[in-house]
Amino acid sequence: MADFFELDFFDVETDKSGDAISVRYEVAGQTLVHLVDGGYKVTGPTIVANIKKYYGTSRIDHVVVTHCDGDHTGGLSHVVENMEVGELWMLRPWLYAEELLPRFATYTNVDRLRSRLRGIYSSLADIEEIAQRKGVRIRDPFQGEYIGHFLVLAPSRARYLDLIVDSEKTPESVAEAEATAMDRIRWILGAGARKAASLIAGAWNHESFPADGTSCENEMSVVQMAVLSEKTIVLTGDGGRGALTEAADYCDRFGLGLPGVDRIQIPHHGSRRNVSTALLDRWLGPRLPAQPPSGSETFTAICSSAKTDPDHPRNAVVRAFMHRGAKVIATESQHIRTSGGDAPARDGWSAVTAVPYPTTLEE
Repeated sequence: MADFFELDFFDVETDKSGDAISVRYEVAGQTLVHLVDGGYKVTGPTIVANIKKYYGTSRIDHVVVTHCDGDHTGGLSHVVENMEVGELWMLRPWLYAEELLPRFATYTNVDRLRSRLRGIYSSLADIEEIAQRKGVRIRDPFQGEYIGHFLVLAPSRARYLDLIVDSEKTPESVAEAEATAMDRIRWILGAGARKAASLIAGAWNHESFPADGTSCENEMSVVQMAVLSEKTIVLTGDGGRGALTEAADYCDRFGLGLPGVDRIQIPHHGSRRNVSTALLDRWLGPRLPAQPPSGSETFTAICSSAKTDPDHPRNAVVRAFMHRGAKVIATESQHIRTSGGDAPARDGWSAVTAVPYPTTLEE
């Protein structure tokens, strides 16, 4: 069989959106299975059943945990427990406790800090325990690492450590301890004043994104790229503007061909706080002067979003991807499969309907 890939976005359907993505691909006669995240706890058995049924195997060569959020890690304990896993790629904050200790104001004992970080990121600790018990090798997915044919674009080690310190979940950092009481009051008042966005009408090409970014945990997301069957695939997790900027800088530094992708995961279920006009220009190219006719889109953007989740995807984000020539599709209670090369057919599967262009966007 010639080279191929099949990329599956699972329908993680609860009242909130989640992520679970599997890839089976063949390059030069070698077939690999690559799993990225595991949705919620109820998603785990579905992942196992689908890989066994459609990929015909009980082995996953690489399991990648993009970051710690429960809508990404919940199902992975079941997957790692019930499948043969070659390597688990997961960043564990407690491994860096000794290096981080001087940066935390309230900790002087490395064992206490390590224990505290394991408690904060308990979902990762649970997966680690199962992997270690089963003898699965755990590796760090830092920038520059290859996970099979997927290259990690972000995070870098240095930036990841900064995010641990800056996270609202972790103990007070030295920098925070030195902030004035007035600075804290201003920040609290500003956060309290933020309101939900209202919808406004928007002509083609009009874009609007909030100034505030996403959480440190989302910014920790592993961003990956692979070229399979001459198609460029980018998986972003919940990566925010920092992660996507770092990833784009890395691509530019090594001539990895931006702008231009063939398949891309819309980050964080289509949140407005993860992207910007300038970033999307870097990744996807400039906005088109007019909407392309249906069927003439130049790439596919896939959004993991639950049908019952009223907050995702945001209209502004769907519009922005379409402004650059994307066919946008969303899980919305359906399992989405996109493929390339000489991928095997799946009986009973049909073409998915694209998301229509929203005529309004969030103010």
